[in-house]
Amino acid sequence: MTIDFYYLLPSAPCRSVLLCGKALGLEFNLKEMDLMGGDHLKPEFLKVNYQHCVPTLVDNGFSLWESRAILAYLVEKYGKDDSLYPKDPENRARVNQMLYFDMGTLYQRFAEYYYPAIFAKAPFSPDGFKKMEDAVGFLNTGLEGRKFAAGDALTIADMALVATVATYDVFKFDFSKYPNVTRWYESCKKTIAGYDEINQKGADQFFEKFGAVLNQ
Repeated sequence: MTIDFYYLLPSAPCRSVLLCGKALGLEFNLKEMDLMGGDHLKPEFLKVNYQHCVPTLVDNGFSLWESRAILAYLVEKYGKDDSLYPKDPENRARVNQMLYFDMGTLYQRFAEYYYPAIFAKAPFSPDGFKKMEDAVGFLNTGLEGRKFAAGDALTIADMALVATVATYDVFKFDFSKYPNVTRWYESCKKTIAGYDEINQKGADQFFEKFGAVLNQ
C-alpha cells in the first residue's frame, strides 16, 4: 500500500490531513510542494489533480483532493472504528456541519481578511476582521456544552477546525473573549496525537513566512 500525500506543512488544510493520518497510524509517502516554484503546475502533478491544489492524496492510484473529503475518506477506509467519523446519521451530520463551517466560514474569513494583504499588498478591511470575530463567536456558541466540536468525542471536525484556529492564533487573534473556544483549543492540543510536531510547527511556519503582513 502506498499513499502519496502532496502537501505544504504551513497550510491548515494539509495539517488537518496529517493529524488524521497520525491518529489512524498511517504512513504517508510525503511529497512537499513548492508552489512558488510551480510544482503544482507541472504536467506530472496536473495528471494527478487537474485543479492543481494541495492537499492532494493518491491512494494506490486513487486521487482525491479537498482536505475535508480526504479526512472522511481516510477514516472510512482505514479507521478501526467510526469514532472519528460516526456512521450514525445525526452524529455524522453534526461532524459534516462543522467541517462545512470550517471551510465556508471560519477558514474562509481568515483567507478573505489576510490573503489579499499577503499576496496583493491590499489594505486590511475592518469589516473583514469583524467577520472573523463573528466566525469565532459562532464557534464559541457551537461549543457550548460540548467537549469537542461535534459532541463529547474527538472527530475529524476538530482536526479541521483546530488547524484553522491555530492559524488565527499565530496571527495574534485574541481568543480571551471566547471561553468555549479557548477551553476546546487547549483540549485539542492535549488530545490530538502529533499536535506540536504537525499543527503547531506548521502554523508557526506559516507565520514566519507571512506574519510580517501584520506590520503593514
